Amino acid sequence: MAMVFSPLTTSGCSRYCNLGLSWKSSSLFVELGFLSNGSKGVSAKPAKLNASKVFRACASSSSSDPLLVKAARRERVSRPPAWMMRQAGRYMAVYRKLAEKHPSFRERSETTDLIVEISLQPWEAFHPDGVIIFSDILTPLPAFGVQFDIEDVRGPVIQSPIRSEEGLKSLHSIDLEKLQFVGDSLRILRKEVGEQAAILGFVGAPWTIATYIVEGGTTRTYTKIKDMCHTAPHVLRALLSHLSKAIAEYIVYQVESGAHCIQIFDSWGGQLPPHMWDCWSKPYIDEIVGIIKRKCPQTPLVLYINGNGGLLERMKTTGVDVIGLDWTVDMADGRRRLGTDIGIQGNVDPATLFCPLSALTDEIKRVVKSAGTSGHILNLGHGVLVGTPEEAVAHFFDVAKSFDFDKVEDHVSEADKVVA
Repeated sequence: MAMVFSPLTTSGCSRYCNLGLSWKSSSLFVELGFLSNGSKGVSAKPAKLNASKVFRACASSSSSDPLLVKAARRERVSRPPAWMMRQAGRYMAVYRKLAEKHPSFRERSETTDLIVEISLQPWEAFHPDGVIIFSDILTPLPAFGVQFDIEDVRGPVIQSPIRSEEGLKSLHSIDLEKLQFVGDSLRILRKEVGEQAAILGFVGAPWTIATYIVEGGTTRTYTKIKDMCHTAPHVLRALLSHLSKAIAEYIVYQVESGAHCIQIFDSWGGQLPPHMWDCWSKPYIDEIVGIIKRKCPQTPLVLYINGNGGLLERMKTTGVDVIGLDWTVDMADGRRRLGTDIGIQGNVDPATLFCPLSALTDEIKRVVKSAGTSGHILNLGHGVLVGTPEEAVAHFFDVAKSFDFDKVEDHVSEADKVVA
């Protein structure tokens, strides 16, 4: 089905915008229809399940909610919950060993048993407070008509970039059946981890996804898509509008499949000047947030932008629950600018994990003190770097778990002094 042009408009945009779990042996695989009793493999056609009957994460909150979910809602917590972006990946020896057997990234990120195994690797090693599904922001593209490959040197490659009205005709509504491996994986993760940690889903923001679709893959300059802002704005608006609707549906699907919380990655939003971000990224994030707040009001949304120092106040107005800071923003300054009526995530410099453990400890303590005792999720300011010592990752989580806000006599932190 060809997409219908339904561009968004935004005022003020001038001419630009008019535990060590043995999950494979679990009875859960039989329960969900992946394995018959005695089977050793994953069925090629897993049984369909009405996810909304299994997980009612869209419906209500509970006192048994994981620590991370409570912090995202700015409820009282005893310590800052902690997880890491890219916490499952090449820095782990167990992942590298698995990748040798399965060298295709798409195989690893689109095969249910591999997704679950990889997602649980850091859980079994470090017990973070968030277990994020092993996936990619480009994973849903084929489900709405955009085919892509991942090459060893070039990375993601879009087979047919969309830069014209003709290109838009290839788009169609998102077919969630083509993403069943995502839903199946989230259901298994939710059952395996239970309420001990939050299961995290994620998506790419429309602008960020559009950069790949328009540029044909990764880029350092973003010249083609920025040119479209001026030379073919109607095409770009139509593309972004289509993406916002597809991504919103994908988020609801992840929540209904078991995700406690969703992070929106506008990874390349920071490549736009603030006034251009207002025109070409924010309206589409606003649309997504509005849909999720209506359909899944209890599901916290986190928004992360790489290089977001000039966008913090603008990010807050999207209506998300938590703003992720990259490591170039001082946490105390970020908290002052955002206030205490919104959650905040981050933002230890990933390179600090290569430093002496005592230096890492000091940096974690500084970040936690600056963020305050309410509404803070401890994380890095970017993904875990390749080559990061696993010992440092373990230490990061050990330090996070050593905090006890209940024993702090004076709960008035630097952040609490912001709002008088």
